[in-house]
Amino acid sequence: MIRRWKPRRGALVMIAVLFSTGAAVRLVGHADVIAGAAFASDGEVVSDDLCTPEPAIAELLADLKARGNELDARDEALTGRAAEIAVAEEELAASLQRLTEAEQALQDTIAAADGAMESDVDRLVKVYEAMKPAEAAGLFEAMEVSFAAGFLARMNAESAAAIMSGLPPETAYAVSLSLAGRNAGVPTE
Repeated sequence: MIRRWKPRRGALVMIAVLFSTGAAVRLVGHADVIAGAAFASDGEVVSDDLCTPEPAIAELLADLKARGNELDARDEALTGRAAEIAVAEEELAASLQRLTEAEQALQDTIAAADGAMESDVDRLVKVYEAMKPAEAAGLFEAMEVSFAAGFLARMNAESAAAIMSGLPPETAYAVSLSLAGRNAGVPTE
């Protein structure tokens, strides 16, 4: 009969006992360091500062802690500043909205005023056109030249010609120059 090989547990147990013993010896050998003191062979305490860090390391740790506190303070300050900026941005947006609304209201008012002024000027032009040319010429002679030229430019050609013929020659000449030069400053391109 062939005998089969069976693994022996005894060898494994022996290896486990050896490892455990080695660990126990190391643990007992360093027990004084774990407890925080070094003992002489007779049990007397040799040094109590094996667990205290070296002065350079302690100083480095203190510097790191101080730097960490400083960074925390800066972070808090930046967070506060970011909140202030967000509030300022909201206020700026609201101010910009109010300014846009005010600008629109102003443009509407100007447009209404311009429309009313245009309406008034058109009405005066019609009044001057309806007047007898000799009476209108007397009024145009009293007006400033550029003002009179503005009215005459809006009138139909027949009414303007009749009024111009009733003006003294010097006044008619000045009004003609004003009419001719009104668009001289307009860009051509």
